[in-house]
Amino acid sequence: MLSRRHFVMTTAALFSAPIASPVFANTWPTEAQKAAWDAQVTPPGFNLETSNPWGLQPRFLPTRVVANDGLVPGDIHVDAVARYLYHIEKGGTAMRYGVAIARGKLYEPGTYTIKRKVRWPHWQPTRNMIDRDPELYVDVADGMEPGPENALGSRAFYLFVGDRDTYLRIHGTPHARSIGGLASSGCVRMVMAHINELYPNVEIGSTAFLYSAQDSVSPRS
Repeated sequence: MLSRRHFVMTTAALFSAPIASPVFANTWPTEAQKAAWDAQVTPPGFNLETSNPWGLQPRFLPTRVVANDGLVPGDIHVDAVARYLYHIEKGGTAMRYGVAIARGKLYEPGTYTIKRKVRWPHWQPTRNMIDRDPELYVDVADGMEPGPENALGSRAFYLFVGDRDTYLRIHGTPHARSIGGLASSGCVRMVMAHINELYPNVEIGSTAFLYSAQDSVSPRS
């Protein structure tokens, strides 16, 4: 029997989670530039639940599912095993999205508060990221301006513990083919067109639960 932590019931599979980075802000794009980028990363005739020019496994396409009783509308739950992110809705449903999570031991299960969200954010690798992979980050150590090639993609939710920025993010990625895998340096990655749809529905102050592999729910036939 599923506990409240093992929460979303679907006919196929249940739950998912990450990349990390501090924010710097030099110049910000205009609204016209943001709109142009949104159009660039959104497929023609986009349908949230069926469009798949990225070649994702079908189970990673966004799907509305039934949520267990007692879950708080607005909260986010990430399953580390099935690679699903669930956004709880009013009325007993949740939207389920495919995600990529961190490589190896970089994934950080926990309970976080979303205290900031940004449309087309800046990005800068953390010191730990640079120390781990200096050659990978040598050209972007000072950060990247917003845009479709930025590591945080089109949208980012900033995860805090109390007033401390953890540098963990739920964010879009220019590498959509990584969805379903272990790919990031700590954050939860989403397809940019998918997080663009999720973004206006997530409020500042919402809770994000990133579950460990032990606490996540695996698919069962």
